[in-house]
Amino acid sequence: MASGTRPSAVMQSACVLGFDVGSRRIGVAVGSALTAGARELAVVDVRQGVVDWARVAQLLREWQPAQLLVGDPRTLDGGDQPARQAALRFAEEALRRFALPVHLVDERRSSLEAAARFAHARAAGARRRRDAAMLDAMAAVIIIERWLDNPEQAQAVELP
Repeated sequence: MASGTRPSAVMQSACVLGFDVGSRRIGVAVGSALTAGARELAVVDVRQGVVDWARVAQLLREWQPAQLLVGDPRTLDGGDQPARQAALRFAEEALRRFALPVHLVDERRSSLEAAARFAHARAAGARRRRDAAMLDAMAAVIIIERWLDNPEQAQAVELP
């Protein structure tokens, strides 16, 4: 990975998609630098390690993002872990398939933050029950929000 395309160069775009990559599903959110916000969009299935790329392509056709943001699940001390390798593979494959800029965004503690937001929404009556898939999409929202707050910390994905 290297810092190639500067994230701020794409900040003017109307739309980005964020991805929280997991072993069974990938949370997806849509966001915009113009509105400085993001919202939950969908969940993409991962079956036996195989991503539903047709669903990802469908979302890209529908939303036409200028770039993709993928959560980078480092350990709390900044180290590597198996989940990070899966996210990196997803990011590289997305770059190959869709020829859009792809950036990694630090997602440490995003799942905890998503769970707290979900609990708050549930207490306020906006959610009826804990939905693991919705938590993944909410984590993708947090990934986009972190990028909106600090686009320069994102790391461009480049193919080997």
